[in-house]
Amino acid sequence: MRRFHISLAVADLTTSIRDYSARLGVEPAAVVAGKYAMWRTAELNFSINQMPARAGQLRHLGFEDTAAGAFSSDHDVNGIEWELFSPKAQDEKIVEVYGVPVRA
Repeated sequence: MRRFHISLAVADLTTSIRDYSARLGVEPAAVVAGKYAMWRTAELNFSINQMPARAGQLRHLGFEDTAAGAFSSDHDVNGIEWELFSPKAQDEKIVEVYGVPVRA
């Protein structure tokens, strides 16, 4: 399975979790309080980071792909970062970068 991934910076994680959960119709699959949240739907892997100075800005794009090996990242011709990862690799990266999520 392959899901499109988009990551945004947000001003307030708690408020954004409520808003995006309503918009996506599901609760986040992972939340690291004050730092990070991630949702998985049938089509989309969507994550947010609390970064008030960059609120509303795109952080990166990519794909969650069950066939992907290790976590990888590169930049396209426009300088946009693209990530490729398996669900397992992303779950491990979340713990490495943000800490243990309260739900997963």
